[in-house]
Amino acid sequence: MALAFCRPALLRSRLCIRRLTTDSVTKETQDVSSMDNLLNVVRLRADPAYNTVIPMRVPQMWSEAVMAHSFVSKSPPPPQDTNEPLIPRNMHDSYCELVLPFGSSPKILEQYTNVHGGIRTGKLMEHLDSLAGSISYKHMLGPSVQSLGKIEDRGFYIVTASVDRLDMLSQLDPSRDLRLSGQVIYTGKSSMEVAVKMETIGMGKEEETVLLGRFSMVCRDAVTHLARTVNPLLKSTPEEEALYAMGEEMKKRRQSMALRSLSRVPPSSQEAEALHTFYLNHGQEINSDKYERVWMGDTKLEKCMLMFPQERNVHQKIFGGYLMRMAYELGFSNSSLFMRGGHVRFLSLDGIAFAQPVPIGSILRLTSNVLHSTSSKEFPIIVHVGVTANVVDVKTGNERTTNEFRFTWCRDDALASSVTRKVVPRTYKEAMLWLEGGRALAVSDEIRGLRMNLK
Repeated sequence: MALAFCRPALLRSRLCIRRLTTDSVTKETQDVSSMDNLLNVVRLRADPAYNTVIPMRVPQMWSEAVMAHSFVSKSPPPPQDTNEPLIPRNMHDSYCELVLPFGSSPKILEQYTNVHGGIRTGKLMEHLDSLAGSISYKHMLGPSVQSLGKIEDRGFYIVTASVDRLDMLSQLDPSRDLRLSGQVIYTGKSSMEVAVKMETIGMGKEEETVLLGRFSMVCRDAVTHLARTVNPLLKSTPEEEALYAMGEEMKKRRQSMALRSLSRVPPSSQEAEALHTFYLNHGQEINSDKYERVWMGDTKLEKCMLMFPQERNVHQKIFGGYLMRMAYELGFSNSSLFMRGGHVRFLSLDGIAFAQPVPIGSILRLTSNVLHSTSSKEFPIIVHVGVTANVVDVKTGNERTTNEFRFTWCRDDALASSVTRKVVPRTYKEAMLWLEGGRALAVSDEIRGLRMNLK
């Protein structure tokens, strides 16, 4: 009798949570669909001679960098004159693109192929982070810049603050070339919103967008490490005005969601009801031939790595794209273990927070957990996975969090068993993570459904 009462209550609670997200998700989906078309229009104004990506890796040898840091005076260089007016930039000035010739170069494809014959998405994320950095520096330095040189000479540096979302709109086709592109669409005082996309091209077929995403980048002074003003953005066409408005709205939406985080405020009454009902159904010692309970703590998967200088960026820190790839691959492994194999498909990157840089030579501990699991008519299992990156102090054993990653995967083939696995929280902290995962899955589900209706 208790279970018969709880299941309808759980459904009502999920519907309430979904209604809370529908309005913002509908707006976001409409923005993303419009953004795809607007980016294509603005791209046509960019000069192809300046579309190349600026390298985000240091050309200087590590041995030379060590010598320079060992013998050069530690006195800081004089501060740059920040009162000098900044040159406004056109939106298309920051446009960059990178073409990966999968369809025309078997040797290139071999470097990116996964075990199922598809493309290693983690390596593409590494490229997207590098692309976002290149776009941001082009906005600051002008479209004709070919290399960054020394950050000390530039007087500023740019870092990734967060990644809002990266949503797969369709599956990658290894038989076609892939173009990664993007540009700055909004500027604040010291921040930039960068829109990126991936498109399959070639083989005489129409170009198809397979991924859209947004990076939030911030500019810092090379001496004081405080916020540095960025070049203002010109808006000279209706398409650019629309993109700018979208970028501004996305920034406000991200700030609003941060205020609703369960690390700051308690769950809503609907979420509390959903959590309690889920506990009654799955948290107690109840035998079921339909569900297999898996404690969240038992899904823990870790990886410790030494941070080598070969993975450094222009700031002499570990490259953010490398961290994205490592986190993605650990999360994929965790989701695959939870789903008991099968064909695991990436659905979305639901957010990344870059809290602190990762120093060269440090020990990094990556910890992954399945935070929420569900199913749909389309997919028998969908999981939301969190990956936390901590730098470990080898002397004290203390750890500090540098990055938080959130991903969603699904299994898109038939299950070998009719029993569905359910991840269940055991502590209050895990319960809040379970609710956050539920929020992310509700958003992803709404986005996929709305986009299918818009096609």
